[in-house]
Amino acid sequence: MHWTWRLARWKPSALRARLRLLAKRLWQDRVSYLMVAPYVLTFVIFILLPVLGAIGLSFTFYNMIEAPRYVGLLNYIYLFTEDDVFMTYVLPNTFTFAVIVGPGGYLLAFLLAWLIAQLPRRMRTFFSLALYTPSMAAAVAMSTIWLVLFSGDRVGYLNSFLLGLGVITEPINWLHSSEWLMPVMIIVTLWSSMGVGFLAMLAGILNVDPQLYEAGKIDGVKNRLQEIYYITIPSVKPQMLFGAVMAIVNTLQAGSIGVTLSGQNPTPNYAGQLILNHIDDFAFQRFEMGYAAAVSVVLLIIVYISSKLAWALFGAKEGE
Repeated sequence: MHWTWRLARWKPSALRARLRLLAKRLWQDRVSYLMVAPYVLTFVIFILLPVLGAIGLSFTFYNMIEAPRYVGLLNYIYLFTEDDVFMTYVLPNTFTFAVIVGPGGYLLAFLLAWLIAQLPRRMRTFFSLALYTPSMAAAVAMSTIWLVLFSGDRVGYLNSFLLGLGVITEPINWLHSSEWLMPVMIIVTLWSSMGVGFLAMLAGILNVDPQLYEAGKIDGVKNRLQEIYYITIPSVKPQMLFGAVMAIVNTLQAGSIGVTLSGQNPTPNYAGQLILNHIDDFAFQRFEMGYAAAVSVVLLIIVYISSKLAWALFGAKEGE
């Protein structure tokens, strides 16, 4: 009976009836579908199709001159078994950078959002704007502030300051040093990490019902730390989830920071080489598009796994 019923669903008459029902529902909800159509088209054209194209291209050899040639899993095999730069420098650098900047920037954004929420309204507006502005002007600030601050000669602000204090005797070439490039990248990225995730968490904290804090005091909440743990964080979980996803994506896509600071790709001695730099190196300098696509697919998988982890930590649980 079970198989007979399933086969009946695929009879021509049953299919026609289902198609008519589908067309009727589409017509009834035509206004709703029309409203979401621009987003769907934009998503398909600028996100879905490029992702599918990159996945398909990752199984080919393509140098932008000859037609793509199918090579199967050869790009992925080479990436994990023979690409010494990727395994020795790029992958460790990316995880080091992501582990420090991602959670560090995320916790810093939450802490600053909570502190700003305690200020009077006018001061709150000023500090929110002051913290958010670097995320919009990071490229400009890179050339006007950070490059001068970390200049490798005696004129550089940091070198001049340390030489004046007697901490160092010779100027340090911060942006071309294997030892110092990564710390400088982390500092600059944290400085510019207060973006929309920070604003989302600030908005969430400001919209927590004050009656919850009053009820918490009645129930035994004694200090601000307990307020944050038992009331603030559970109340702003959606905003914290959004902030976590944005922190993950922005951190893993912040590959241009090392190249911008050092002016080189690859970065000096691969000290600041991240996955995105590796993709740019093979795609736009060596023109090995198939291999660059394979590296980008690996980056996509890392972003997906990290986002799922964020969902597991801050997403709504069953029954909430």
